[in-house]
Amino acid sequence: MSLGKPYGSILIVFVICYSISCHRTTKNELPVYNPSDFNPKLVDISLQKTSKNHTVLDFELINQNGKIVTQKDYHNKIYIVDFFFTRCPSICPIMTTNMGELQKIFLDNDNIMFLSLSVTPDIDSIAVLRKYATDKGVIDTKWNITTGNKKHIYELARKSYFAVVEKGDGGLQDFIHTPNFILVDKKKQIRGIYDGTDKDEIFRIINDIRTLTTDIEKK
Repeated sequence: MSLGKPYGSILIVFVICYSISCHRTTKNELPVYNPSDFNPKLVDISLQKTSKNHTVLDFELINQNGKIVTQKDYHNKIYIVDFFFTRCPSICPIMTTNMGELQKIFLDNDNIMFLSLSVTPDIDSIAVLRKYATDKGVIDTKWNITTGNKKHIYELARKSYFAVVEKGDGGLQDFIHTPNFILVDKKKQIRGIYDGTDKDEIFRIINDIRTLTTDIEKK
């Protein structure tokens, strides 16, 4: 049965408008995450009700080459952060492998970097991190595998990136980290939270980084 010209025209217009609407919806800017958006168990009590204007703290860490790494090294960069420890037998190897895949994908994009923080800095010495970085194919100019002052790392975990629970298990891993990858933009805002052990989530990170990069280029 023919719809006739008037109905056919309306249908075409509807399809075009719907397509434009869907396109706009999928192209929306990424959200900005604040402490109140996270599980309270991951957030320092002083920040749990903060619902706006959160930016990550400045940091001073030591990387796999014994170099001091600070926020200045990530100035005007988009970067992914995770927490790990080298002796972790479970989720950490998967997270590191997936971070390595992201490193390959964005290897030629100087705007994208990576940052991993050890939750057992007393054990993960520079020499240990150097071997770990070499074994995992870490490219020094793209990805810093870091140790540092334990209290400082804990504060970053609880007050900046929200990826570590308040109390550890009393064993090798003094405080328990999540498998989360945290996406940080050039303004030091958190723009995405992902399960670093999930391949589907890695694809989402790739798309979100590209969306974020496109949004920045438009401004």
